Amino acid sequence: MSAPAQSLDPRARRQVVIITLVAAAIFLGFRYLPTGTNLSHMDFRATATNSIEFCDPLNPQFIPVVAVKSPVVMTLTAPAVTAAGQTLDCTVNLRTASGKPIAPEDLLVSHTRKLHLLIIDPWLDDYQHVHPEPGLHPGDWTFSFTPKREGVYRVFADFTPVATARGLYASTDLKVGRSGLPPAYQVVMRHEPSWKADRDGLHCELTPAVLPVQARRPVDLRLTITRPGGGRVPLEPVMGAFAHLVAFDEARSGFAHLHPLELDLTQPPDPVKPTLNFKVMIPQAGSYVIWAQLNVAGHEEFVPFWFDVEG
Repeated sequence: MSAPAQSLDPRARRQVVIITLVAAAIFLGFRYLPTGTNLSHMDFRATATNSIEFCDPLNPQFIPVVAVKSPVVMTLTAPAVTAAGQTLDCTVNLRTASGKPIAPEDLLVSHTRKLHLLIIDPWLDDYQHVHPEPGLHPGDWTFSFTPKREGVYRVFADFTPVATARGLYASTDLKVGRSGLPPAYQVVMRHEPSWKADRDGLHCELTPAVLPVQARRPVDLRLTITRPGGGRVPLEPVMGAFAHLVAFDEARSGFAHLHPLELDLTQPPDPVKPTLNFKVMIPQAGSYVIWAQLNVAGHEEFVPFWFDVEG
């Protein structure tokens, strides 16, 4: 029979004990490291049947933000404004339905930012896209905004919680100008449909693959940009894409945020006649506007296209 195994000497035992303690410390350290967000998947689950829940920001559909219930409550604080053209220092507060603040660590970066605000006036003539920064208090986000018109602006929030990794939306209103505006100020002025627009020496065309655009049917859109006299149109990325399109209906009941199919930023479009392709589906007939957001040689441009959708 073989001789019994000798027990470990004291030095070897100490090494085993030290290695075991270090491994246990590392395990416990990782176990109790903060994960960032304190919010969970359930904090963003709406209880209403008619609700926004886990919408995909890459899904090219119109999101009916106002008509449905969001699991996020958004409030906006701004100074009283008596006329358009004044710069406002505003604060939006985001909280879950149970009142938990939504702070930077609770949101993922989506299109280079954690929080996007899409701001539109009653006439759909003044569209602005801003990115708030974290405020002093949990749930607060601050931004500056200069309205070009009087009226009740609508502010849509677009963000992606860490806990769900799916896009969510919320909305609120901001009154600019005189109190008690007459009803005529609340009516959207009729715009003639046009798939062409000129801005700052640029000629822009948004061409649907099929006309007329039909409700509840996907449609391909092609955006082409040229200079009437010829010349370069050096598109640069804006929020991680070479262009963004945002569609609003007359009632401002929601929006569609569209991104080009050309996703590779290392392959810029043609510098003389850049062309980008998009897809969208509009759920209801009516009048709409699509605002294109571009970055041309470092200069930001917003270009509107007005169109009708048939039922």
